[in-house]
Amino acid sequence: MPWVPELFSAPALARLQDRLQQDEVDMVPYYAGLLTGETDALIQSFAGEPEVHYPVRGRVKGKRAFDAYAAATMAWLGEASIEDVGLLRTEKRSVGEAVLHLDGDDGQVDLPVAIVAEQRSDGWIEEVRIYYSSWPLIGRHVHRPPLLQPDPELREADIVGEYQRALGAGDVDAIVAAFQPDGYAREPAGGEHVHRGPDGLRAFYEHLFSNGGGIPLEHCSVTDDGRVCALEYNVVRWGMTDLRPEAGVAVYVRGESGKLAAARIYDDADPPLGAAT
Repeated sequence: MPWVPELFSAPALARLQDRLQQDEVDMVPYYAGLLTGETDALIQSFAGEPEVHYPVRGRVKGKRAFDAYAAATMAWLGEASIEDVGLLRTEKRSVGEAVLHLDGDDGQVDLPVAIVAEQRSDGWIEEVRIYYSSWPLIGRHVHRPPLLQPDPELREADIVGEYQRALGAGDVDAIVAAFQPDGYAREPAGGEHVHRGPDGLRAFYEHLFSNGGGIPLEHCSVTDDGRVCALEYNVVRWGMTDLRPEAGVAVYVRGESGKLAAARIYDDADPPLGAAT
């Protein structure tokens, strides 16, 4: 978990451990930690001042700001349920994915969220970056300035690198070929915005590339355990249109075939296509 377990009270830790043991897949306990209400333990889990980059509030840094952020997040979550999608861990970084099931004015809102935690080798947190789209919440996109600087030397391995080259070039055939037959791509809005199989993927990417070209990204960080790869990036151009740089992360899951079983995207870019995707 991104937090340091020994800083929590025994009852709070027991609740988290019970939940971990009840699930058959890796969990994303970031929000579970917040819902304990033990803000001091959350703050003490950071190596220095707590620092969180959040889509709504921007950078949250320091105890006072984190206290306010934690209180607002707990109120926002309310009676929400958290569906854990996956957890990618390396020595210095973890990337958790979840879908928050929130109560909205017109019924349930499903919000896909990715949480990137920079961690020292001893487990203490250095920084947390949270990604999601505003579309499911308010029905429109909100510009998200870059969080990281691009690294021109960064290269993704194997099929993920092939996918990125095809994405930048706007090559639909190569994109579809990068997925295994039952593979899917999920848009940031989640819900029904999932495109599966060769026909679904082809229609989706043809629409994405309908502005006269591909989507070359600035690559900022890669987290890869050999099965799952997470790429943090900046969107700077979409087809023929230059965009204000915008932060995002995508998670790519390799199937047994070595091709992509899933591509899950977390950004708030507003595609210049005449209609939202």
